[in-house]
Amino acid sequence: MIFSAFERLVAMRYLRARRQEGFVSVIAGFSLLGIALGVATLIVVMSVMNGFRAELLDRILGFNAHLSVNGGSQGIPDYARMTDSLRGLPGVASAIPLVEGQVFLTVNEGGTGAILRGVRLEDLRTKKLIADGMIAGTLDGLRNPDGIIIGEAMARSLGVGIGAEITAISPDIAITIGGALPRMKTFKVVGLFNVGMYQYDNTIGFIGMEMAQIYFKLRERASNIEVMAADIDQVPAIKRAVSAAVGPAYYIGDWQEANRPFFTAVEVERNVMFLILTLIIIVAAFNIISGQIMMVKDKGRNIAIMRTMGATKGMILRIFLLSGASIGIVGTILGCALGTAFAYNIETIRRFLEGLTGTDLFNETIYFLSKLPAIVNPLEVVMISAMSLVLTLLASIYPAWRAARLDPVEALRYE
Repeated sequence: MIFSAFERLVAMRYLRARRQEGFVSVIAGFSLLGIALGVATLIVVMSVMNGFRAELLDRILGFNAHLSVNGGSQGIPDYARMTDSLRGLPGVASAIPLVEGQVFLTVNEGGTGAILRGVRLEDLRTKKLIADGMIAGTLDGLRNPDGIIIGEAMARSLGVGIGAEITAISPDIAITIGGALPRMKTFKVVGLFNVGMYQYDNTIGFIGMEMAQIYFKLRERASNIEVMAADIDQVPAIKRAVSAAVGPAYYIGDWQEANRPFFTAVEVERNVMFLILTLIIIVAAFNIISGQIMMVKDKGRNIAIMRTMGATKGMILRIFLLSGASIGIVGTILGCALGTAFAYNIETIRRFLEGLTGTDLFNETIYFLSKLPAIVNPLEVVMISAMSLVLTLLASIYPAWRAARLDPVEALRYE
């Protein structure tokens, strides 16, 4: 073994300081606590950032397409044939035509901006996130030509429910015999959905495709064709195939282009938080250095006696190296256990704290998601633990080296 039984015994005895050496023990305790809190905080923050990114990706790709063929203001005239041809491309899981436009929805004196998507009922059923997220009404309500399905957050802001009527006002002007008027249409709410992402629950509404073609003046046309890939990693290759199939007249957008600001911000914040929180562990490592140096000074007489009784410099070095490293090992283990347990139960803890304090700790209007996600990555836990152990081991080297270099004659001269 690297450490003998004698070295382990002395190292552990030095960590259990006596009454007159209590200050050294307090510093060691704070160092251990700092290591544990630093490791736990890093694990929790990295897990939350992983969960936040995964939830965003799941909601975005469950609601939107991997690729979108945009027909511009003129739309896509022969969308049925183009949709069928895109479905036949290798790697394409599905292709859905739709009509999309911006409107202002009003009820009584209230209103909100929204995006209306006209889609065929059979195509809407294939969107599992929406089909499973229906909390009131059914998708079959779109069989009603005037039916509309909206998000729960939008319904809450408008103060409407199933059966209520809302008026959609298009920004496009309709020229009538009475002059230029905004295009208006009254819809009946036939369903409410909640996909767990506030941005979608508060801004998106679905109507029948035929009604959308009439309302947005795209008769027999579609504004977009959404393409879903069987493998998200193959999106770049499929994008090239789709571009070749539809020709240069149409713009092909992918999910990464549309959502790059989200994921760039998450990645930058993740890296910055890692660097900032690593400082906690570094500060705790400096505490280990100061605590061990004080211990070496207090134990100078003991070190000299052990040297005169035959202890080598290597033995003294290993004693104090083990003493300092033990603080890091125990702190890292405690931090891993605490951080992992906290990350796995973070949503329960959040709800408990919200009930205890009466405050909203995770506002969905700010963070986009309706719950606090966390995904513990075992590889990240191992990396954080290894970093903590290396830092604490490095912090123990200098005090141990000073103890090994202590001259027994000088240490005992004035005793």
